[in-house]
Amino acid sequence: MTRRKYLQILAAAGLLSPAAVLRAMANPLSAEAVDALPKISGPLTLYLGRGEGGLYERILDAIRERNPQMDLKIRRGTSSALANTIVAEAGAGVNRADVFWAIDSGSIGRVVNSASPFPISSSLSDRLKPGFRFARWTPISGRIRTIPYNTERLTKEQVPTSIMELPESGLKVGWAPAYGAFQTFVTAMRLLEGEASTRAWLRAMRKNTQSYAGEFGVVMAVSRGEVDAGLANHYYTLRLKKGRPDAPVDLAFTQGDAGCLLNASGALLLSKRPQAELFLRHLLSREVQGFLSREAYEIPLVEGVEPPVGLPDVGGLDLPKLDLERLADPRPTLDLLRETGVL
Repeated sequence: MTRRKYLQILAAAGLLSPAAVLRAMANPLSAEAVDALPKISGPLTLYLGRGEGGLYERILDAIRERNPQMDLKIRRGTSSALANTIVAEAGAGVNRADVFWAIDSGSIGRVVNSASPFPISSSLSDRLKPGFRFARWTPISGRIRTIPYNTERLTKEQVPTSIMELPESGLKVGWAPAYGAFQTFVTAMRLLEGEASTRAWLRAMRKNTQSYAGEFGVVMAVSRGEVDAGLANHYYTLRLKKGRPDAPVDLAFTQGDAGCLLNASGALLLSKRPQAELFLRHLLSREVQGFLSREAYEIPLVEGVEPPVGLPDVGGLDLPKLDLERLADPRPTLDLLRETGVL
């Protein structure tokens, strides 16, 4: 199948607009194009720890369409549950999965530390931007912590630029403590600020917060004026603004702390089958990375793919310096959330 035909398949599946197809055909970028990839053939078992409203199923459908000789089997679940399953299987000497694709680096780190995944080749990791190259897993797309705020209640200047100052701001804040992304954020705070400061922050925040089941619910609450601001990954606000451009919500960023943590989804290899790494190359291809940016509003981590519309240049933000693999163990964070009554 030619790259032109693959782009047409992506367009028919809704993964690329006609304009995007023309741009992709006319303007080759530095990311690997799908026509450079060999076909995938043979059996492949994917443990999929993410969903995003069916967007990733559409990617998998397009990959299946391009690779009719691939026999893809998928086990779905939460990233944390599947990570625990992989670790248990490894302990029992069982290997059922070829690839694990997880929603955040914490679940990936648990598998890296406890299940000995196979190394990622330099030919694959070198395609990633500096800072996102790891020996035993590959980031797929990025997401940054933000403070969405109601623009009818606040100006950006009224939002604290330090996450540690948020409890004293007087703002009513929405959060989703049971949500994995929030728990990873608290883990980052523990590592950056220390457990005592994080405990004090959680206790102080409880006085003026409203809990929601998920972070899209947080952003919706901000837009309705139920709360002044919230804690959420960036893409929930961008997705809301896509459907409701006039929604009174915008993004603010803290500086150099866990409040603007740049986390990543990722994938790793659990078998040495050549089709497993070739599958990862598809996920890092120009077409898939472009789709994740345009439709899921996630941050592409390979060179030459445009970032999502509405997100400031990540290079201009003051991001914390934290090795994502250190986010692997959520247990101390869960203990702390329960101790402080947040969970």
